[in-house]
Amino acid sequence: MTHLVYSEAELMSDHPFARPHVVAGSRMHGGMMQDGSYQPPRALMREPALQAWTEALRARGGDLLDADSSLLDGEKVPGVEQSRVLLRHGLGETFWNGLTITGKIEAKGRLLAEMVFPELGPFIVEDVSEMAIGHLNKGLLKAHGLDEGGLPDEGIGGHDVMWFVARDLALGANAYPDVEPPENISRPDSAARRMPEVSAAVEGFISFLMNLLVIEFRAEIGFAATQAVLRTPDLFADRRADAEEAAEIIGRIRTDEEIHVSSLRLYLGELASVTFKTVDGGTVPGRELIDRFWGGLVHWATVEQPPLASQMQRELIESRIMAAPNGAQILAEFRSAGSD
Repeated sequence: MTHLVYSEAELMSDHPFARPHVVAGSRMHGGMMQDGSYQPPRALMREPALQAWTEALRARGGDLLDADSSLLDGEKVPGVEQSRVLLRHGLGETFWNGLTITGKIEAKGRLLAEMVFPELGPFIVEDVSEMAIGHLNKGLLKAHGLDEGGLPDEGIGGHDVMWFVARDLALGANAYPDVEPPENISRPDSAARRMPEVSAAVEGFISFLMNLLVIEFRAEIGFAATQAVLRTPDLFADRRADAEEAAEIIGRIRTDEEIHVSSLRLYLGELASVTFKTVDGGTVPGRELIDRFWGGLVHWATVEQPPLASQMQRELIESRIMAAPNGAQILAEFRSAGSD
C-alpha cells in the first residue's frame, strides 16, 4: 500500500551526503553525493511523499494546478542582452542589485518555517490526513522555509547565502553598495475578499499559497536569465571560472526550486479537488474557489503588473546609464538590445 502519511522527521530528512556543500568557504544546505552531483536538502522522503500524493490525487480524478512559468512570459527589463550591454560597459550595478535583491527575498522566505498556518482539515468535508494539504504544518512548509533561509544558527546557508556567494564570485565582494528589495512583491490588493463563502483565515492561506507560486514562477524565469548572463564567454573576463561556478550554484537553487513549484501546484490541485465548508453551513467545490482566485491573480501577474515593473526599472537603468561619460552611446545600445 502506498505510504501517504508522514511524520515531520521523515519530511525533514536528508540524503546520506558524501560531503557537505561548501563554496568559497561558505557552508550551504544540501550536499554532494558520491558521484559529485548536488542533492537538495530535506528531500530523502519529501520528494517520494510528494510523488505519492500526486499519484493519489490523479487516482481520484484530480491533478496538479495547470500552470507553469510560461504564464509570466512577457517584457522583462533588463533582458539578457540588455544586461550584457550594461556589463560590457562596466555598468554592473544593475546585475549586482538583481542578485542582492533576489538573495534578500529568499531570506524572507524563511518565515515559512516560523509561521503558524491554519489547519485546513476542519474547513474541508473530506479527510485530508492522507493528502499533502494535511501535512502543511507537519514539515512541508517548514522545509520550504528552511530551503530559502537556511539554518543560520548552525552556520548553514539556504538560497539567500547561495545567491550572495554567486554574486560575489562573479562581481567581487562589496563591488557595489547594498540594496534592499521592494517592500511588497505580491498583489497590492491581496487583502480584498474574493472567497467570501469561506473563512477569512482559509482564504488568506489559499491566497498566500497562490501568490507564493507566482513568486516562484517569476524567480524561475529570472534564474534562467541570470545563468545565461553569467555564462556569456566575453563577460567577467578576469573571473571567468568564478562566473561559471556562480552559474552552477544558481543551477542548484533551481533544482531545489523544482520541489517548491511541484509541491505548490500539488497543494492547489488538492484544494481544487475537495469540498469546502462555507460560513453559512453549506458547501462549495474547491475547484470553483481556486479557479476564481487564480484567474484574477494571473491577470494581475501577466497583464497589470509587468508594464508597471518594466517602466520603473527602465527609468532607473536609463538614468544610471546617462550618468556614464559615454551614456548616450550606451543608451542607444541598451535600447537596441530590446528586452528578451
